[in-house]
Amino acid sequence: MGQTVLQLDHLTQTARRDSEAREERLTALLNAASGIDPHTAAEKTSDTKRRPYLAAEVEESLLDVYPPPDPPADWVVAGVDGSHIDVDRHLPVACYLLNFGGCVLTYGSRPDATLFSEPHLATTPEELYLSDPKNANSEETISGALLGLVRTVKELETLANTVEECPPDLPVLGLVDGSLVLWGLSGQAFRPYVGDAIIGDGLLPAMRRLEKQAEKRPVALAAYVSYPRSTEVVNAVRCSLCPHDDVVCTQSCNNRRSTQQPCARANDFLDRDLFQRLLEPGWRSAVYKTNSSVSRDSYDEENKVYFFYLNAGQEIGRVEIPKWVAKNETLLSLAHGLVWDQCQRGQGYPVAISESHEQAVINAGDRRVFRRLLTDSLERQGLSAATSQKDRSKRSPWV
Repeated sequence: MGQTVLQLDHLTQTARRDSEAREERLTALLNAASGIDPHTAAEKTSDTKRRPYLAAEVEESLLDVYPPPDPPADWVVAGVDGSHIDVDRHLPVACYLLNFGGCVLTYGSRPDATLFSEPHLATTPEELYLSDPKNANSEETISGALLGLVRTVKELETLANTVEECPPDLPVLGLVDGSLVLWGLSGQAFRPYVGDAIIGDGLLPAMRRLEKQAEKRPVALAAYVSYPRSTEVVNAVRCSLCPHDDVVCTQSCNNRRSTQQPCARANDFLDRDLFQRLLEPGWRSAVYKTNSSVSRDSYDEENKVYFFYLNAGQEIGRVEIPKWVAKNETLLSLAHGLVWDQCQRGQGYPVAISESHEQAVINAGDRRVFRRLLTDSLERQGLSAATSQKDRSKRSPWV
């Protein structure tokens, strides 16, 4: 650590020297972006699949901002979060534990609060494996990254169940932590049937249930990404400024940098850097459409993912919504106003997500207790609870 602290000091000194020049570059980028008309931005970002970076699709304006609307007189926020204990290959039985925590917070003339926690132990072959319906010999074990995707889908299913039980006469914001885009499917070499099962049989049916609820009363679905590291809007600005063809772009650019001017003005900036300058507390950006291949190619039209940025008071947050919310002014206003209200009540972070996390979290002590309960249960049944020698060595070091 003594050697590391010297390297950390060098890092922070370098960052301090670079900060002033960075602020000047950001001002220049915003000034250049202010001269781009909405039609040009929409046209240039309408088809960016051949470019070597992910750029948001502009449909209304490039960098317009909007003030927060007033919340309704009475409303409900339903939040859900999840946690899990993965399959442990060192144990003699295969299983994983999912825990979903949530809350229903009612505001206005009849305030109320309900908290819940719903654990589920997965043990059956149907829960432990995803099988190809066209080839019985092809299957994927549900663990690691794939288990994370399954958990995300189950969170939305739990949210749909929760919203359906909310008071029927009140508008509802359904809120989850993280992204509505299953990014894990874009970078992993999963076979097609995995995506079909996760999205087609899981995610989209849950989102359609929420959309169905919105036909009866105002119901908005939103996902909140804290401290986002996305560059989709920065790349939309870069794309709108770019005078070069796709061939030059492919040779000169990657997702965060370009060697060409004027595109290099956007180098190393994140979306939140732009909106930290542009947004007052409570204000949001324009609504953009993500060009993620997962949403673009696998989601149905009404559930393709859109997003906006919100100054949550303490940070710039990214709020993701499906198209059926983005294109409905009432639901978009509900999502904007109530997420901002939640951030004010939660000291800069949506209180419904915070409370749901507290109900869902599985801490280190819980994991140790779960492991002990599992081995005790095996022994009571007269079964072996032996673990691997590697696991035993790590838990009982002898030097």
